[in-house]
Amino acid sequence: METLQPMYNVLRRHVKQHISLTNEEFAHSASFFVPKKLKKGTFLLEAGEICRHLTFVAKGFLRSYTIDAKGEEHIVQFAFEGWWISDLYSYLTSQVSTYYIDALEDSDLLLIEAGSYDRLCSTIPKYERYFRILLQNNYIASHRRILAAISLTAEEQYRQLLETCPSIEQRVAQRHIASYLGITPEALSRIRHRISRKKS
Repeated sequence: METLQPMYNVLRRHVKQHISLTNEEFAHSASFFVPKKLKKGTFLLEAGEICRHLTFVAKGFLRSYTIDAKGEEHIVQFAFEGWWISDLYSYLTSQVSTYYIDALEDSDLLLIEAGSYDRLCSTIPKYERYFRILLQNNYIASHRRILAAISLTAEEQYRQLLETCPSIEQRVAQRHIASYLGITPEALSRIRHRISRKKS
């Protein structure tokens, strides 16, 4: 258990940002989560599967993406330390997912499946508020991303991404960032060069 403690510490810090739990309550709640280590390049979820878990990233970097008919990837979400990731539609409806989720770095994860989620919220009702806040934040983030896609330039969206995750350029390949922004790697390179010139 000691080797897993850092994973639960990250979760506890995140939970404490939204609800107040006693040491005993958190210790009990930890038993509802399943730890998982995911190697870089390994799938957490593949299209055609049903998403069975909500996943908390204690360490590492994951992405969620689709693949179109031409075989091109379209990244819809990044998730790093302290973030949650899943296909909520698949998780809530038990319909097969259209998304892939894989690790861009070796990652330490905490997973909770639907039955455990229900028991957790029943046992410690405070968690209902925690997950409600997560859903609200997810909706807000999705709304902002849609608004950015239709109203901001690619450079402005790139700057927003850097504000959200300043280390992303050191952790993620340029082609992945370009995919997330919906532009080519060449276009992203020009944006980065333009920003660099403005700073100098």
